[in-house]
Formats: sequence, structure tokens, C-alpha cells
Amino acid sequence: MAEGQMDSFPNHCDDSISAASTSDVQDRLSALELRVQQQEDEITVLKAALADVLRRLAISEDHVASVRKSAPSKGQPSLREAISMTCISNGRYRKQENKPQFSVSVARKETFSSAAKSGTEKKKEKPPGQKEKKEESHSNDQSPQTQASPSPQPSSQTLQTHRQTQESKSSAPAKSIKKSLTAEKPHSAWESSDDSRNKLLRVASTSKLISKVAKNADKHKDVIVSQAKMSTREKNSQEGEYIKMFMRGRPITMFIPSDVENYDDIRTELPPEKLKLEWVYGYRGRDCRANVYLLPTGEIVYFIASVVVLFNYEERTQRHYLGHTDCVKCLAVHPDKIRIATGQLAGVDKDGRPLQPHVRVWDSVSLVTLQVIGLGTFERGVGCLDFSKADSGTHLCVIDDSNEHMLTVWDWQRKSKIAEIKTTNEVVLAVEFHPTDANTIITCGKSHIFFWTWSGNSLSRKQGIFGKYEKPKFVQCLAFLGNGDVLTGDSGGIILIWGKTTVESTPGKGPKGVYQISRQIKAHDGSVFTLCQMRNGMLLTGGGKDRKIILWDHDLNPEREIEVPDQYGTIRAVAEGKADQFLVGTSRNFVLRATFNDGFLVEVQGHTDELWGLASHPFKDLFLTCAQDRQVCMWNSVDHTLEWTRLLDEPGHCADFHPSGAVVAIGTHSGRWFVLDAETRDLVSIHTDGNEQLSVMRYSVDGTLLAVGSHDNFIYLYVVTENGRKYSRYGKCTGHSSYITHLDWSPDNKYIMSNSGDYEILYWDIPSGCKLIRNRSDCKDIDWTTYTCVLGFQVFGVWPEGSDGTDINALVRSHNRKVIAVADDFCKVHLFQYPCSKPKAPSHKYSAHSSHVTNVSFTHSDGHLISTGGKDMSIIQWKLVEKVTLPQNDIVVDIGATKVPIPASENAVQSPAPLPQPFNEMNQNENVTGSSPASLESNLEQSAEASEEQSEEQSEGSSLDPAEPGYEEPSNETSEEHSESTVTEEQQDNSPVS
Repeated sequence: MAEGQMDSFPNHCDDSISAASTSDVQDRLSALELRVQQQEDEITVLKAALADVLRRLAISEDHVASVRKSAPSKGQPSLREAISMTCISNGRYRKQENKPQFSVSVARKETFSSAAKSGTEKKKEKPPGQKEKKEESHSNDQSPQTQASPSPQPSSQTLQTHRQTQESKSSAPAKSIKKSLTAEKPHSAWESSDDSRNKLLRVASTSKLISKVAKNADKHKDVIVSQAKMSTREKNSQEGEYIKMFMRGRPITMFIPSDVENYDDIRTELPPEKLKLEWVYGYRGRDCRANVYLLPTGEIVYFIASVVVLFNYEERTQRHYLGHTDCVKCLAVHPDKIRIATGQLAGVDKDGRPLQPHVRVWDSVSLVTLQVIGLGTFERGVGCLDFSKADSGTHLCVIDDSNEHMLTVWDWQRKSKIAEIKTTNEVVLAVEFHPTDANTIITCGKSHIFFWTWSGNSLSRKQGIFGKYEKPKFVQCLAFLGNGDVLTGDSGGIILIWGKTTVESTPGKGPKGVYQISRQIKAHDGSVFTLCQMRNGMLLTGGGKDRKIILWDHDLNPEREIEVPDQYGTIRAVAEGKADQFLVGTSRNFVLRATFNDGFLVEVQGHTDELWGLASHPFKDLFLTCAQDRQVCMWNSVDHTLEWTRLLDEPGHCADFHPSGAVVAIGTHSGRWFVLDAETRDLVSIHTDGNEQLSVMRYSVDGTLLAVGSHDNFIYLYVVTENGRKYSRYGKCTGHSSYITHLDWSPDNKYIMSNSGDYEILYWDIPSGCKLIRNRSDCKDIDWTTYTCVLGFQVFGVWPEGSDGTDINALVRSHNRKVIAVADDFCKVHLFQYPCSKPKAPSHKYSAHSSHVTNVSFTHSDGHLISTGGKDMSIIQWKLVEKVTLPQNDIVVDIGATKVPIPASENAVQSPAPLPQPFNEMNQNENVTGSSPASLESNLEQSAEASEEQSEEQSEGSSLDPAEPGYEEPSNETSEEHSESTVTEEQQDNSPVS
């Protein structure tokens, strides 16, 4: 069997394991994951608290004389201050009073009491809907202690408080969060256990923190900062006004710039700019099959991430169906060639709530959702599906990804499930209705083919008997001849013809008629991966290992053949095109258009492994991506085409263009970095810095210096000459205690601001020998050429409440300094106003990715934003557009997950009735057109999803400052059913062009 087929289905349960024991094992695994996560987080907090105490002790030692004058005890004041730090509320700031240096203990006591007081006051001011679990626990635990005793025993108290807080926030299982498109994702332990899912939901309802064990595994050991380094920095940070926010119990100090006269006067509002999905680069062929078709509109339909793309290759236009909430995995076209059904996997939203797998039936002309099927029915995901043919597509059959691979038959227009039955514990690869016999459904997969007779609400099974013919490991695909015979292609390269023989039925033994093999044809070396019945009755077959496409005549004799070139990969899907053309989807994520005479044309292509590197050209409409597949791709953002591609020796992870545009530097996973000519793609030079992954490459604004940030905690500096073609080592920035994540240059090339994996914000003086600037308050007024650091005063408002520090992967400020784009771990792209210096700032949110969004970059003119998906391997191009204001008579009320326009005369603030239970799990991006909340259910499936703007979710909150009484963030539970009223910023656009 071809290697590619095994990749698609790695984690299916062994027959020897019963369903009950599997469930038990998964429950235990889930419980163990919870315990491991809790223990890791405890250790992290203990380390952070210990480092905090050590820093305070170091401060007291530095000022030993003054401490002796003012207090007989050296240890307790510093420990008291250690506690006081945990009491300062998220995003609050204080102005340090100018006390004489010798009165340290007095200053510390005042700090402690005022901090506790401010924490309590903030708690009082906060409306009941807001959540500040972390700060409340600190202020509640420690304020009484202050009043009770002047000499508390703080160290154990501090650690205990941290531990309780962290434990309450760390119960999300490891596998449940980071989005992954690999086939094992649907089999995560928690998803198959109701008990574990309930635990997850309970945790999500009390805390918004989602743990990222996969990304954090190597970060926990980097948390502790060395004592000397931190003690000096703490001394120096006592000057000026600053904001303190906390990340996993760790304080992050950000100094307020001098031009901010009154921090309380700062307002963060939604930016007037919005994003509109313009183009999606890539196709998901690596682990899917039969997912490319040509529609009568002349468009090729296929999917990647959570987007279904309709691509007109002649006009070079795309439209997009955006109804799905997670990875789309399968696709079926209705016999009328207009309506389409797509099935998705299960997912998890940012608060840990499960997104249920389901099937969406939609109109490919208007892009309107016609029906949503199977919420609460399917488990893990939808594996394959098919419309009935004999009754003009009235019914839909679906196989889910549960252990039993449940087969369900639906009257999809009525949304009613007619029949349901377990198929097998083996992999099921295809399901199809018989084209002429309306009561016959056929399924096939690992070592089986089943012929199902459907009668009313019952399904009865007849197993296909191979008899004298060799039983294949996998029956890969199905097709039908004009006389009703069934064709199967299998992993042995064989096509079998199954004919129906009529026999007398025995009472209680099932239906009449048995399918038997009438003929065998050796078709391909390796597997027969796909069968395509053409309009003229001829047959196309696609091979796996031999990569051949063969045309068979009406008597199943081979007539023509052509081989897909090796660089495109193996064949995953074959469909009939216009005239004598045909379409091919491949395992390396290509969609090809071909004829037997003229060969292959590439229509769609993309990366084939996790994607992180992204850079925009400084003055052309070009951008570059690099990924784990070792490919470097240069894309044209106007023509939406690939300019060139080059294969590196190693996986690329980060990139940056020289300001001249002549060369581009690409960092890899091994410490090597390459400089390529941006036009000819020739290799200009190779360098190596350390032996760990390089995370950021950044040229200075004039191109004379290059900074290389590495996972070995260093920033390497190079002098650049000859227009980016010659590099000589200048120095190394040493001082970070964890790996470098982001960095930016000042316009005069003198300073660098950098972030690291343990949430440090450090500043470097480059002309003085790459020295660390100890007094960080001196850097508060420095301008930055770019802003990509995710931590800093101008951007800290982008962080969600209770974040674990890895929730934001990338951030970029537009060249005109009006907006910030953010890539998060929850498949969302955000657009914030710049600067963004208040906690929980509002943003426009956009859904299209189905994996963690790894990077974002504005094009040189700020006309477009490019975002890259990690595991979904997609590149999405968004157009920046100005906000459109709605007319007064078109107010929209946000009802849970849906938006229903109502007349302006009605009270827009009135809370509507809760949604019916099945719809509480619906796509949160879905806009519903209806006259009143009462018509919600009947109109849900008719939502107009023509425009990608409905993929936007306006983030919770408003332009009011969170500290003001008028600001209220709805709780998790409330926002599902009674979200506060909002006026949408766009008209419902039902035009077919997205």
C-alpha cells in the first residue's frame, strides 16, 4: 500500500481493544494530562516566586546600610515587597514617590499597603460581569494579613497563593488546545470522554487561561532569572510611572512614555479599518481525498483550513465560503451541481468550549448556508459524505470519525436524521449512494466493502465477499457503471467490478440481492487512489505509487495514460474539467489542470508542512514565506501567483527583506541562515549563529545592520555592506534568560528592543558594544522603526485576560502607525487600534485559519495584510478597507453566536430569549437574516455568508475604559445566550463575490 495512504489514518483503534476499555484508558489519560499540567504550572510558579524573593534579597543586600538604619530585620521587608508585587492589579500603574534611598523599609511598607488597597478598590469598582480571578485571589488573601500582623510570614503565603491561582487556571488538557490538522487531532483523549469534557468546560467557565503544553514544554526551565541581573534592573525600575501586567504569575513592567500626560485619559477604540478576505493560497490534499470538483460556474471548488474556496482559473478570481469553525475535511457536490455539503472536524474555542463537528449544506452561487446538520451527533469529525442521486439529492449520508464510524442518513432539507448504524471499527474511506438504486448505500475502507440496504429508519448490511480474489488491505474508492455495477479501486492496484445477483431472500436474513465480483482488472502499480466516472461514460483512474492517470473506455480497456511529475506528489483527487480537461489534487497540495495531450498546468499550490516564516517586500507587491517543508516561496500579492520557489537544505522559520529589496535573509531551525537574491533566488551567502533555531531576522532601517535572534538566548549583530551581499560579525547581545522571540530597531540604528520566551522586555545600546541598558525607563521615549514585539507599553492591550504568555504568536504595526494586526493561538487574526495601551482593548476578529496563526505582515503600502497558519499551512491575504456605517434602520442585535437584524423601533438592548440548545454550539461567526429572534432557528441555515466580513467577530467589550463603571464584559456563560447588543459595522452582503 502506498505510504501516503497510511499517513492519513495513523491513530485508529486496534480491534482487540473494546470500546469500553478504550474509553476508560482515554479517561485515565485525560486525568493524567490534567495532573501533569497542574504540576508543571506549580513548578513554574514556585520558580517565579523563588526568583522574586531572591531579587528582593539582593536589593536589600545592595542597600544593607540603609536597611540597618531603618529596620533591624533585613529579610522581612524584602519579602513583604515580594508579596506586594502580586497584589498590583493587571494593567494598573503607580507613580513612585520620591523617598530618600535610606528609608527603604518605609517605602516598602507603604507600597505594600497601597498596593493591597488599590487591589481591593479595583475589585470594588469592577462590575460583577468582569473576571479578575488572579488579582482577586491575591488581594483577598493578603489584605487581611496586612491588617492582622505587621510581621507576617510571607514566603509560604506567597507560594500558596500562586499555587492556588495557577491550579485553578491550568486544568485544560495538553492536547485540547493547540490546533492541529494532523489526523490524530480528532482522537485527543478529552474529546472522547464526556467526563473530561465536563471538567474542561468547568475550568473554562471560571478562567480564560488556556495552557499550551506543546509550546511551553521547553519554556518552563527558562523561567528563573539570574539574581544579579534582576536585582540591578529592579533598582533602576523604581523611577517614573509604569504599568505592571502579570503573565503566569510573573510581573512585566512597562514604563509610560513622557508624552502621555495622564494614563487614565487614554482611550482604546475599535479601529475604523477592517479586513476583508481577498485570497487564500494553498490546498489541503496531503491527508484528504476526492475534494476537487469543477462547478458549472467555471469555478474549481476545494478547501484549506476552515475556508472552502471557489476559484475561477480563467478570470483569476476567488470566492470563499466561511461558515465553518474548524478544519474542513470532506466535500460532496449535489446532483444539481449547485449545492455543496462540507464536513468539519471538532475544535475548541479560545475559552476551551468544544466546537462540535457538523456538516454544512450551502449554495455555491449565493454562498448562503442552507442547512447545518449533525450538531451533537457526530464525534471527532466528519470523515466522508455523499448526496443521494436516484431521488435528486434529497438525502445525505455521512460517516463520522468515531471509533464505530457511525453511518447516518439525513433528509437534509428537513434536518432530520432518518437512520443510524455502526459500520466498523476499521477505517472507512468512502461512502456513496447507488446512482439508480435509491435504497443502496456502499461504504469501503480497510479490508472491507459493505453494501447497505436502507429501508425506512433501518439499515442492513451485506459484506462484500472477495472469494477467490485476493482481499486487499484497503478498498480505496468507489464508482458506478451505467448498468449499475459497482467499481472499486484498492491498495493492490486492482479494479474490481461488482455485479448484483438476485437470490431468494431467507426470512430474517436480510434483503434480496447480493453483490459479487464479476471481473478483475490490474490497473496501477501501487494503489488505485481515485475513480472518476466521466460524462461520456468513460472512466479516469488515479494511481498512488505510479502517479499515473489512466483513461478507460466503455469496456474498461485502457485508452490513454499520463504520469503526474514527481515534484507534485501522489494523486489524491481526480475530477472532470471542461472539454477534454481534467483536474488533479495531489499529496503535495497542488491542484493541477491537465489534458492527455498537453500535460499539466499548476492552478493552486502551497506549503506542505508547518508554516512560520513571513516577510513583505519593502516597496513591491511581493511577500515571501518559508516553512518546515524547506520551501521558500515568493508570492505576488496583486496577481496572486507564485513568482518563484526554492528548496533550502533545512526548514526555514523566519525571514526579512533587506531595505533595498535586493536580497532576503532566511533563518532556519539549526542556526544557519541563508541570504538569497530576491529576483534570481540565487544563494548569496550562508552563515551560522549557534546551533539552535533562529526565531527572528531584522534589518535596520538603512540596511547597514542585521540582527539575528536565536533560541540560544543571544541576538547576533552583523554589519551589512554591498547592498545586503556582504556580512561581517559586529557583536552579540547577551542578557536574555530565555530564547529570543521578537525584536525591533530604532530609526537611528542605535537601539534594539527585544522580547524573550520568559516575557522579558530588554533594550540594547548597539554602538556601545551591544550593551544591555540597565535603566529601562530611559528607553520609554525611543521610537521604533517597526513594532513586532508582542510586549511593550504601546501594545500590551492586545493580550487577552488570563493569558499564559504564548497566546499571541506575532504582532505587526502598520506602516502608517494606525493599526496593529495580531496572530493568536486560537485561529484568529485581530485588528487593534495603535497604540493599544489599555488592558482588554477591543478588536476586530477574523476567522479563516483552522490552526494557530503563526505570523502577520502588512504589505509595503498597508493595502493588504498577510497571515500564515501553522498546521493548516495556509496563507491568507486580507484587504484593508474602511469601516462602512449601517443605516439607522438596520440595527443588529448580537444574540449569542448569531446576529439578527431587527427594526430600529424595537428595543435593541432588550435581551432576547436564549437560543435553542442545538444552536448554542453553532459557529460564532454566523450572521443570520431574519425579522425577529423568534425566527432564529428557522432562519439559521439561510444565513447570508457571501461575504467574508461575517467571519469577523467584534471582540467583547466596548470602547469604554475597563476601569470605568460603564464598561462591562459579559461572562462566558452570559455571552453565549444574552450577549450585549451591538451594531454591526457592515451590511449583509449577499452578492456571490466575496
